[in-house]
Amino acid sequence: MKKLFYSFLMLSSAMLFAQKNTATRFAVANGIVGTVDMFNNKKEVIQSMNVYKTAANLPQNLKQYSFIADNGISEFKIKSGYENLDRISLSSLNEQYAIPKDNPVIIDGYTFSDTATKVYGDILAKMEVKDYEGKKTLFISTK
Repeated sequence: MKKLFYSFLMLSSAMLFAQKNTATRFAVANGIVGTVDMFNNKKEVIQSMNVYKTAANLPQNLKQYSFIADNGISEFKIKSGYENLDRISLSSLNEQYAIPKDNPVIIDGYTFSDTATKVYGDILAKMEVKDYEGKKTLFISTK
């Protein structure tokens, strides 16, 4: 009975770690991932915005982000001169936390397998390393 209870706890905790935060609305600008909330706080740098409500509606340049399009994706164009917002690759973040650089990173429950993906520094509200599927994994919360 104890083994069954322990197995249930392990399974439920693993599922809890991977819960997607469906309130997160992701955005992409110049091939770099951020959130809509982040850009709402930086209105002075925005030139234009397009909102795609479903993954099926994504243009070719955003198809690689379809896995984070549960709530759609907003694409922002940044004004000239403001393109140098703080950004970092997920592989660099992994290395900073002594994790192999190709280990997936989980952001608000969404698994980013391609660690060459760059994210804006403004979305890195909370970061912690947890064991996930037998690997050290970086978990990032955007709020």
